[in-house]
Amino acid sequence: MRDSAVPSLAVGFFDGVHLGHQAILRGADRALTFRNHPLSVLAPARAPRLVMSLDDRLAAIRACGVREVVALDFTPELAALSPEAFVARHLAPKGANIRPQIRCGANWTFGAGGAGDAAWLRAQGFDVSVVPYAVWNGAPISSSRIRVTLADGDVAAARAMLGHPFCVTGEAVRGKGLGAQLGFPTVNVRLPEGMVELRRGVYEVEVAGVRGLANCGVAPTLGARRWPTPVLEIHFPGCDAASVPAAPFAVAFVRFIRDERRFASLDDLTRQIARDCASLRPGRFPSHAGF
Repeated sequence: MRDSAVPSLAVGFFDGVHLGHQAILRGADRALTFRNHPLSVLAPARAPRLVMSLDDRLAAIRACGVREVVALDFTPELAALSPEAFVARHLAPKGANIRPQIRCGANWTFGAGGAGDAAWLRAQGFDVSVVPYAVWNGAPISSSRIRVTLADGDVAAARAMLGHPFCVTGEAVRGKGLGAQLGFPTVNVRLPEGMVELRRGVYEVEVAGVRGLANCGVAPTLGARRWPTPVLEIHFPGCDAASVPAAPFAVAFVRFIRDERRFASLDDLTRQIARDCASLRPGRFPSHAGF
């Protein structure tokens, strides 16, 4: 058991703040993360699309009980720091009375070339707690694994590994007005730049306790009027748009219903939307406490 007088510092990127991240963050006084993914500097071609926006990630870290979150810009200059220089600047600055206990995952490294790790810190006299991987369905939980499930449309598996609903927070954009003409008015939400690619299709979603039907895609039935990039078009059956909070708002994904497709006519599209609406399940989506 650690000395409660010694502050603890959780370190990591924490994309998604999944169950493994939560285990690292649980009980930490402070957290150190980066605003941008390190690969965006070290190997831009391999930089992943992210499960969470920066604002959502910082809010989720704080929701784990962390009092202070420091988010650094990962720059070429920071990447070139030696482990000693990184520690002196960001883990235990000169003048600090007490070295923090470090909490990290098994694969966390720092400093130029990833030369610093938990063993290196221990050799420098730090108290380091390496938190084991969380496991789901017999395999370690990782942000990469969650990205794969989202690309497959398996939002239930993503929710199980995240420990909270997968959400998208986005800005409302002006629609084409076609949904209202068809009897299914929509709130249209632009997906945040750089976020994970979702399987294009129709999802059951929830916004502030209101169930809705969301098409994540480009509306291919509209031909030349289709969206140039994927947009969330959300219809709330039986609800006036005024009952839904003003954007930006968090859209929680409940389940995948079907793939997006191009219909032969608007009448065919209208009939399918009606069937999709009829499939929505009543009741509030169970969210994770604190998120």
